[in-house]
Amino acid sequence: MSRAFVNEDAIQQADQPAERLLSDLPNHVTPRGLQRLQQQVADITAEVTQLRQSGNKGDQRLADLQRDLRYFQARLGSAQVVVLPEQIDRAMIGTQVTYLDEADQSYQVQLVGEDEASPEQGLINWASPLGRALLGRQVGDEVVWQRPAGAMSIEITAVIRPD
Repeated sequence: MSRAFVNEDAIQQADQPAERLLSDLPNHVTPRGLQRLQQQVADITAEVTQLRQSGNKGDQRLADLQRDLRYFQARLGSAQVVVLPEQIDRAMIGTQVTYLDEADQSYQVQLVGEDEASPEQGLINWASPLGRALLGRQVGDEVVWQRPAGAMSIEITAVIRPD
C-alpha cells in the first residue's frame, strides 16, 4: 500500500483518549467534596510525575492520566463550596434527607456535588432526578420523584445537618 493513503494524524489521534465532558451545571461541592477533588488532583499529579520519571512518556496510561488531570483541575477550578448554615429547615446540598416511598420504606441520602456522588453510599448528586426532587423541600413535603422507571411519590420525613 502506498504511504499516500496512510493518515498519520488519524493514527496519532487514535492513541489519545477522548476528553472527559465537563458539566454545564454549577459545580456545587461540599467541603468534603472539595477535599476529594484536591486529593484526586494531587494523586494523579504524583502518578504522572512517576510515569514520566520512569521513561514511559508514550504510554497509554500516561495519556489517560493527563486527560483525567485536565478534567479534575477544571472541576477544582470551578468548584463552588456550599457551607451549611447552623439552622437547617430545607434540603440543601450537604444535608441528609430522610424520605418515605409509596410503600412506607424509609431511605436516607445526602445531597452532594456531581463528582462526590456515590448512590451505593447514599451520596446523591443534587442535579439528579432524586436530588432535584429533594432540593429545597421541607419536612412534611410530598413530592413526585421523576424516575426513569416511572414517577414515585415520596414524603420528606427529616432534613438534618450531617455530623
